[in-house]
Amino acid sequence: MKKFEEKTLSSEKIFTGRVISLQVDEVELPDGKTSKREIVKHPGAVAIIALTADNKIIMVEQYRKALERSLIEIPAGKLEKGEEPVLSAERELEEETGYECEKMEHIISFYTSPGFADELVHLYVAHNLKKKENAAPLDEDEFVELIELTLEEAENHLLEGKIQDAKTAYAVQYLLLKKAMNS
Repeated sequence: MKKFEEKTLSSEKIFTGRVISLQVDEVELPDGKTSKREIVKHPGAVAIIALTADNKIIMVEQYRKALERSLIEIPAGKLEKGEEPVLSAERELEEETGYECEKMEHIISFYTSPGFADELVHLYVAHNLKKKENAAPLDEDEFVELIELTLEEAENHLLEGKIQDAKTAYAVQYLLLKKAMNS
């Protein structure tokens, strides 16, 4: 038995969409009582730290309907069914930025909101970028603007609240930590 495990007594699918599904599970708590859990199922995602030859971080600004505003984020996207995360990262890098890379290095994988969702994001660093001719297009419902920031600019954006996306904040913190460790 896992520590504090909640045994699923029943599960009801409430919604199945293009990206997520929602279910309500009735669970038995460790003390024997029961409760309900609303769970968002997500196929997982990738996020890419893409650094240019002059050490700028490629980010995208895009509108996020759930927030009714635009956010500055690192390139990212959901995994397609059966797709390996590294291949998804290469695809998303090309689609969102027009770049390809020689090497895609996995840094870490993390859960975005484990209190109600199972989304796992795989974070990569793209090494040796080069602009690709005839790059794959964005998804038809996706509109982004490329932004290149130095690490100092990205840190300032983070401190000023201009970067509020968790995966991007994580990426900037990772780069700052790496820089501090190499100093």
